[in-house]
Amino acid sequence: MSTSDLFSSEPSPAELAAELRAVLHHHAHRYYTLDDPEIPDAEYDRLFQELQALETAHPELLTPDSPTQRVIGTVLDGFTPVRHAVPMLSINTETDTEPTGARNFDTRVRRALGLTAADGPVGYVAELKFDGLAMSLRYEAGALVQAATRGDGEVGEDVTNNIKTIGQVPLRLPAKAPPVLEVRGEVYMRRDDFDALNEKQRAKIAAGAKGEKTFVNPRNAAAGAVRQLDSRIAAQRPLSFFAYGLGQITLPEQGGPVFDSHFDLLMQLKAWGFPVAEQTTLAQGADELIAFHQRIGAARDQLPYDIDGVVYKVNSLAQQRQLGFVTREPRWAVAHKYPAQEQLTTVLAIDVQVGRTGKLTPVAKLAPVFVGNVTVTNATLHNEDEARRKDVRVGDTVIVRRAGDVIPEVVAVLPEKRPEGAQVFTMPQVCPVCGSDAVREEGEVDHRCTGGLFCGAQRKEAFLHFAHRRAVEIEGLGDKLVEQLVDAGVVKTLPDLYRLGFAALASLDRMADKSAQNIVAALEKSKHTTLPRFLFGLGIRHVGETTAKDLARHFGRLDGIMDASVEQLLEVNDVGPVVAQSVRTFFDQPHNREVVEQLRACGLTWEEGEPAERAVLPLAGKTFVLTGTFPTLSRDQAKDLLEAAGAKVAGSVSKKTDYVVAGAEAGSKLDKAQALGVPVLDEAGMLALLGQPQG
Repeated sequence: MSTSDLFSSEPSPAELAAELRAVLHHHAHRYYTLDDPEIPDAEYDRLFQELQALETAHPELLTPDSPTQRVIGTVLDGFTPVRHAVPMLSINTETDTEPTGARNFDTRVRRALGLTAADGPVGYVAELKFDGLAMSLRYEAGALVQAATRGDGEVGEDVTNNIKTIGQVPLRLPAKAPPVLEVRGEVYMRRDDFDALNEKQRAKIAAGAKGEKTFVNPRNAAAGAVRQLDSRIAAQRPLSFFAYGLGQITLPEQGGPVFDSHFDLLMQLKAWGFPVAEQTTLAQGADELIAFHQRIGAARDQLPYDIDGVVYKVNSLAQQRQLGFVTREPRWAVAHKYPAQEQLTTVLAIDVQVGRTGKLTPVAKLAPVFVGNVTVTNATLHNEDEARRKDVRVGDTVIVRRAGDVIPEVVAVLPEKRPEGAQVFTMPQVCPVCGSDAVREEGEVDHRCTGGLFCGAQRKEAFLHFAHRRAVEIEGLGDKLVEQLVDAGVVKTLPDLYRLGFAALASLDRMADKSAQNIVAALEKSKHTTLPRFLFGLGIRHVGETTAKDLARHFGRLDGIMDASVEQLLEVNDVGPVVAQSVRTFFDQPHNREVVEQLRACGLTWEEGEPAERAVLPLAGKTFVLTGTFPTLSRDQAKDLLEAAGAKVAGSVSKKTDYVVAGAEAGSKLDKAQALGVPVLDEAGMLALLGQPQG
């Protein structure tokens, strides 16, 4: 087909470009979505190159939805946050992986709809649950203007340029599409495309290419491609897309479409050019859901892409609205997964890892085994009780399970294969990193290292907590700088921070002289603090801001707290046995006491006084909630005043709330207080209650 055949007279460059775009969009849809091409690849390539040459000669003709713009040759500095107009909510997972899980869901739906046996079966749409990356595609006036990841459901990342590289994603919709349309779906990678990609990667590695690697599974390869800052790299990854729902759409009263059922919606998406999985089907009642679950389960390994289950959705949109949501999950949909994949392997060793907060976790080191599309060499045993309950020992043959992205776990031991003399696992009594005592508090399942200020595994967390604005507050000492300082070995304990000089900071990567000077100034400023802030900054387990204030008020001096017995600590307001023992254990560690003394030697000071009298504070036992912006006080200042008077400041309103203090732009907390009849004060009313001067 020649382009001259498209026109009766010589076309203008603009007319030719528009027609070429329309023809290429049509053939891309036939190829990528319908899998029914009308022209050979070579002919498509020729038309594509003709449009590319035309746009190069006439840059003013270039449009964002041109097929030539599927690959954008720019490297982005970073992804822009995107707030979803309609949140991308997750759906509940049916815990019963057997076919009966479908009946459980149907029973819940019927009960919620108030149906009886006489009402007949509920209509459903049964779909595949793809093992990919959720995506939202936004179209305005028919053109793709934005593609965003799920993120946290409220805010995702703008990955438009990368998604334009996916041939199955329409860049322009038919004229009959609504003015605003957000299509929700899944980006995935076919198994054959994944295998071919890894073959290319292995060839690159064999040729000596640096920085190349093979990918562990299709989902990770797809997700990694979507989040490439250079869309040219994304274009080299063979990605695909399936649509399964809607986000924002023009309302019917504004000219948008009217849908009565979810299945009609999916068929309309297909008519607009979006691929919808061919297995998607209508089902009546639980029996047909069970049949679908069994049929797909039997064919799962033969599918050209990975799935980790199926999804059931109530078909009637009116019934969906009636069912509504619970805890941000729709009651009208459920993900019904298949039993997790499991394999046999042997335990080579049991190591104990120390987390950022001091938690000790036993980890089984395994003979490598391929399970759940990943080679697994480690499996968590969670804690000592779990390890003993399963009776996992070095040398055991075990069943390992990995489902989706869940951390691999040991499901069971085969005792008949246990080697003679295998020893029962016992948690060490000291931290394997720093040698401090490892303790297990009453009522807790986890062991924890008590050397929080000294333990190498907890350094980053200790620095960040100490520098927090509600603790000692070191402005500018954030995650990245702490990571850089610790990883480079520049600081090992908190006092090392105060021994840093300008030269040491300025020598760090990406640290300008001005920034280094600001950190030095912030460290110097932080030396003048308060006893509650310093005590809170030490990161003693169970000692939050309020408890730190209670301890400081009760004892008056840090030495009094450090030397107090458990019995003396129990005399402090709201300090129970767990908190008292935690404080005592912390200061029983020589490492922790040494760090405190070194901090004092570095110049950290605070006002101390005599122990407070055992007087009853005026607002003791009262609970306050703060909301909005106050005329003269910050939220933190208001909280400090209330807590100094003995009040508790909570984060949410309930029937137990005594007062809500509301400022300008107060939100839902004020509404809830009024609905519950909780007294509402302004700043002046709060100060009057405290007996504080106003203004």
